[in-house]
Amino acid sequence: MNQVTNKIKVIFICMGNICRSPSAQGVFEKHLTKNGLQENFVIDSAGTHSYHVGGRPDSRSSKVALDRGIDIQNQKARKISQEDCEEFDYIVVMDHANHMNVKMICPKQHQHKIHKIMRFSPSAKYTEVPDPYYGGESGFELVLDLLENASIGLLKHIQLTHD
Repeated sequence: MNQVTNKIKVIFICMGNICRSPSAQGVFEKHLTKNGLQENFVIDSAGTHSYHVGGRPDSRSSKVALDRGIDIQNQKARKISQEDCEEFDYIVVMDHANHMNVKMICPKQHQHKIHKIMRFSPSAKYTEVPDPYYGGESGFELVLDLLENASIGLLKHIQLTHD
């Protein structure tokens, strides 16, 4: 799997691409590196809205992630495009609202690639990753906790099902 075209491509999606999806990208990349799989994947993140395009992740997301050894500070926010839907193998959304937004952007023939991240988590308590933007640091900690569990499940799913 030396060519980019042979790599498994995963993109994580939230609303503004400054809290949840950059965190998801960082957490998933950490799991790939831990398992020696980083060379087999292309990982990215985007938002369904263009509020923060070009901006860095929220400083609270960056701090909480860095406290766990995950550096997301150099990511830049961008908006998901139809081309992303064609290019990526897995389009992983954080919640129902963004699931619906991505379905409106994504051509019908690629909608089977859209997945809610929490479907890969053993946690029955949460069905969505809550947006921590308007809350305190504990909300950002919760996001990382949920993403840690869901990322493990997502990686297992990909390993079992990807051709």
